[in-house]
Amino acid sequence: MKIQFDLQLFTSIVFIGFVALLFRLYTSLVHNPNVLRAKLRKQGINGPPPTILFGNLMEIMKSQPSIPNSPCSEPPLTHNIASLLFPKFEEWREQYGKLYMFSFGSIQTLCVSQTDIVKEITTCTSFDLGKNSFTKRLLESYFGDGIITSNGTTWAHHRKILAPELYINKVKGMVNIVGESCESLLNLWSSKIEAQDEVADINIDEDIKRFSGNVISRACFGSDYSKGEKLFLNFEALQEVAGSWKNLLLAFPGMRYLPTKSNRKTWMLKKEVKSLILEMVKERKEKTSFQNDLLQMVIEDAKKSNLTQKASDRFIIDSFKNIYFAGFETTAVTATWCLMLLASNQNWQDRARAEVLEICRGSTPDFDMLSKMKLLTMVIQESLRLYPPTPLLSRKTFKDMKFGNIDVPKDTDLWIFIITMHTNPNIWGDDAYKFNPERFANGTVGACKQPQVYMPFGVGPRVCLGQNLAMLELKMLIALILSNFSFSLSPRYIHSPAYGITMKPNNGVQLLVRKL
Repeated sequence: MKIQFDLQLFTSIVFIGFVALLFRLYTSLVHNPNVLRAKLRKQGINGPPPTILFGNLMEIMKSQPSIPNSPCSEPPLTHNIASLLFPKFEEWREQYGKLYMFSFGSIQTLCVSQTDIVKEITTCTSFDLGKNSFTKRLLESYFGDGIITSNGTTWAHHRKILAPELYINKVKGMVNIVGESCESLLNLWSSKIEAQDEVADINIDEDIKRFSGNVISRACFGSDYSKGEKLFLNFEALQEVAGSWKNLLLAFPGMRYLPTKSNRKTWMLKKEVKSLILEMVKERKEKTSFQNDLLQMVIEDAKKSNLTQKASDRFIIDSFKNIYFAGFETTAVTATWCLMLLASNQNWQDRARAEVLEICRGSTPDFDMLSKMKLLTMVIQESLRLYPPTPLLSRKTFKDMKFGNIDVPKDTDLWIFIITMHTNPNIWGDDAYKFNPERFANGTVGACKQPQVYMPFGVGPRVCLGQNLAMLELKMLIALILSNFSFSLSPRYIHSPAYGITMKPNNGVQLLVRKL
């Protein structure tokens, strides 16, 4: 009888536990999403019907276009990148309007392109609005819990340490470092031209990355690019794994812990990155002389915070990862796109070159000279409009919030497609998809009807900390290239914008480069 009673008790406990699990799954996968969607629907916001487990994820993944693999017969004349990279979202926007909802599994997302609401979201300073958990899970291996993905007091602490080191007064002191890094690239291209008999067919991506990597290494970490080359290569590999739309399933709870092929590769790369960063930190701590750079500031802050060794290491590693992205990745991809646009718009290349030659008169530009280059600034601004480094901005509400006339429930993800805002003909005019730097002749305020939608480096409290350094690098590099070379698109060039963590040319950019 006792055995039978125990068996009945065990069976009852298992049954109750199973029912509780089913109830919890039903609540998280069906009830809560339905309640949230109902709140949005009452306000006139609609969207595509989701499936229970995956929401609209499968539709999104199936809609992703294949990347071109054949050379362009002619330079790209228009740049409707939103339709190219995000066709399903553009389709939904046309169907449901400027405010619509969709689902990533049980995560309910409100997609916003209504300009007044976009402005309120991007300038909101409340800790009740932060980075969403979906993006954090997807990019955890790449950013950790650094300034780009963290929230609340953690984010505020990272910003307090990193922001002062990238203010304009500090960036001015990096002009010589940027100029010297440019010289290495100029010498490399000159040697390639000599080797290929006056015209070199160059895939510029790796050379631009080496330049940008050298700048961030020397300016912030006191080492040259060659020492950190392995580290940067691992970051590149991590971006390919972590930032691909093919791997969106990894953002679902628990998926990143499964021993899949991509997860195993991610774990290996994370381990190598951690080891390399800690090795650099160890070398720095063993030095007797004090170096006033960003790495030293991060180490000193970790020491002052009385963190455990494990927490200290993580803080330093995550800071390093985020600095890499802010000061290296965004600059490299923007410079690459800018040179592609100048190569396919010879008139603007000639105009920008004439301005550079008139201001510099054969010398390497200093900060004041760069500040006077109005046409070059316009070219860079237009490049950032058409090809913003991060074309998508995402947030999450941690409590019920109100933006404009919309009540946004707690735990709603908010998405803003920057690339859509940057190329909306209703805002920018009929030539919105064309390269026309002239629109920035009177600055960003005069460029379009609603200048608050121009946000290539983000906007508000979470604006990219590295934008001052990025603009210095871009101006210096492109000015020196223009004053030393002329260039056009190579017949081998394949126009293939692709979105991972940043928007970059999947097949690279090939230029025919001639010495002036």
